[in-house]
Amino acid sequence: MVDAIYAANAAGFETVECHWPYAYDAAEVKAALDATGLTMLGLNTVRGNLAANENGLAALPGREDEARAGIDQALCYAAAINTPNIHVMAGFAEGSAAENCFIKNLRYATSQQQQVTFLIEPLNHHDAPGYFLNSTDQARRIIEAVAKPNLKLMFDCYHIQILEGDLTRRLQANIDIIGHIQFAGVPSRGRPDFGEINYQHIFKQIADMGYTAPLGAEYKPENGDTDGSLGWKSKLEEQAGVNRQPRS
Repeated sequence: MVDAIYAANAAGFETVECHWPYAYDAAEVKAALDATGLTMLGLNTVRGNLAANENGLAALPGREDEARAGIDQALCYAAAINTPNIHVMAGFAEGSAAENCFIKNLRYATSQQQQVTFLIEPLNHHDAPGYFLNSTDQARRIIEAVAKPNLKLMFDCYHIQILEGDLTRRLQANIDIIGHIQFAGVPSRGRPDFGEINYQHIFKQIADMGYTAPLGAEYKPENGDTDGSLGWKSKLEEQAGVNRQPRS
């Protein structure tokens, strides 16, 4: 984690984000952020029982205590490193009981700390089959049901392209509830200048919509070589005229 922060700074990124930082000492992470001048943009709630392949707890009826403990844990860690966003992971579930459970847990989260933005993210059916949240329409319904200003949509272009396509119109239809945007190449989830999405166009559309927050480069570099994969960065940023993107 600490090495990744220094590497992101050396590569010219202005902020970073992470998934599950809990195995790392928060004071050491905060020291690295302070030393580099970077901010940690966001982190996730815990997935649950990894041996059982769980991927979040907040939409699992009967697991409310665990889900809320995970939210509290995320809030504590976020406070220690000054992170403004927490992604509340729903988990594998379906049906009205799961939706009601998710809404109740999100109401709990948003009432704990109004200065933190909580995010929910639709995941695609290839990478996360059976994940509860799987469309922007469903996310909007839940956000409107919770009715709290600090609950927003995490719009991952990679997932939404696979789930729904029509990215420009999906962004336009949901810009009012979007709290964070991520991107990767489709279908490989590799670097964004390869694949079926024209990110030069997408980044320009995002800028034209007035969205100025950092975008999250959540992709898997070929052969694990992040530094060697960064050729897309200056090219797409210059072409689209947008802010620098954080590396996840």
